[in-house]
Amino acid sequence: MQEDNKKTGANSRRDFLKNGALAAAGFMIVPRHVLGGKGFIAPSDRLQIAGIGVGGKGQGDIAAFAKGPVDIAYLCDVDDRRAQASRTAFPKAKYYKDFREMLEKEHKHIDAVSVSTPDHQHAVAAMAAMQLGKHVYVQKPLTHDIYEARALTAAAKKYKVVTQMGNQGSSGDGVRQLMEWYNAGLIGEVDTVYCWTDRPVWPQGIPWSANKAEVPKELNWDLWLGTAPYKDYVDKLVPFNWRGWWDYGTGALGDMGCHLIEPPFRVLGLEYPSEVECSVGSVYVDEFKRGYFPDSCPPSSHVTLRFKKPDGKMVTLHWMDGGIQPTRPEELGPNEVMGDGGNGALFIGSKGKMMCGTYGINPQLLPTSRTATANVPQTITRVPGGAEGHYLQWVNAAIAGYGKHQVSSPFEIAGPLTETLLMANLAIRSFDIRKPKPENPSQFSYPGRYIKLLWDQQNMKVTNFDDANQFVKRTYRQGWSLGV
Repeated sequence: MQEDNKKTGANSRRDFLKNGALAAAGFMIVPRHVLGGKGFIAPSDRLQIAGIGVGGKGQGDIAAFAKGPVDIAYLCDVDDRRAQASRTAFPKAKYYKDFREMLEKEHKHIDAVSVSTPDHQHAVAAMAAMQLGKHVYVQKPLTHDIYEARALTAAAKKYKVVTQMGNQGSSGDGVRQLMEWYNAGLIGEVDTVYCWTDRPVWPQGIPWSANKAEVPKELNWDLWLGTAPYKDYVDKLVPFNWRGWWDYGTGALGDMGCHLIEPPFRVLGLEYPSEVECSVGSVYVDEFKRGYFPDSCPPSSHVTLRFKKPDGKMVTLHWMDGGIQPTRPEELGPNEVMGDGGNGALFIGSKGKMMCGTYGINPQLLPTSRTATANVPQTITRVPGGAEGHYLQWVNAAIAGYGKHQVSSPFEIAGPLTETLLMANLAIRSFDIRKPKPENPSQFSYPGRYIKLLWDQQNMKVTNFDDANQFVKRTYRQGWSLGV
């Protein structure tokens, strides 16, 4: 890479990763035996973790934490059915249904908290834990709203706690390989990136069910709704399909954006976008009659975001979901898979191209024959265990204490990354803003369509279409607060 690139924000971020990985590796070889013999771990060196949302992905998270010097001390879930496997695996852990009650009663015995709830509950749970001085691991996306992401990022610094978002690919070898190729100048200067996914793999672009269903006895529906407006329970929303509803989820961007946009963030040193525009897939309910389902995410979208890098150069990032993909690069053979098939990221440089799959896996230079012949020295230390080491990296950093060791996805990095995908959602949601036409109130105009939104990141505000700003920060249901 050219000498002047060493001065960019991208390089600072690379140094951050490199130093963090070295620090984590160094922590792994601290001679704990001086405390009580070889292999001994003092009780004070075992992290007492509370899990909030312990079914599904949450179940996998706490099982991964438990492989380290950890006690899974408390479990919390609003659905007894989802919690059962974790309760069986950790029978000594005390069980709660309301995380607020758990934190109030048990905070003196908790060191760290893992949050794996639906998106709309991430921020309130994580903030409550941080305000008590607890280290937090939060599943992706970090938050449901832009305002929440900014608030959690500030809180991590204010309360001096170790944070990590659950985009495990940020600890993987793949993204580090991409960074090294880019640092070495193998593809020149990148000004365009494409990220794509086959998500959603749940229903979207549909009306809310009119059929009220009976709430399962194991589920506390009011607690599940949490910050969201009250609605009657319907079938097939819990435990998975909530992702396609704006009250609870963040659509395909929330599910996969943190995995697919993260590699270009690392490689190019991106931070906040300055502008965004989108187009979305349509659902027609009759001849020439487009369905209007503003509560549900669309079936597909293409979002274009632009970033100004610290060196002043612009980068355009295209996001595509619902199975939409960019045109195959000419350097890719006709039978070669682009990305990992359904998902991927493609970097367009002035001297070449490179691509990867979800989580940054299987990085490839194009044509792919270049990959085997590229002779670039390893300059960025890998995280022990790669992507799976993401969990232990946070555990070790939390045991060491705030500021002692770096992690791959602290909120200072995860916050801007999350805001980027939520900024894309801001454009998608603006697409469905409609207003009655003065001359005929039975007809509507859609002022948020086919325009570009200009973003003032410092003030978290769209400057050229004020109606879009209603999606920057939600109004929580009564009884819920972020506490800031």
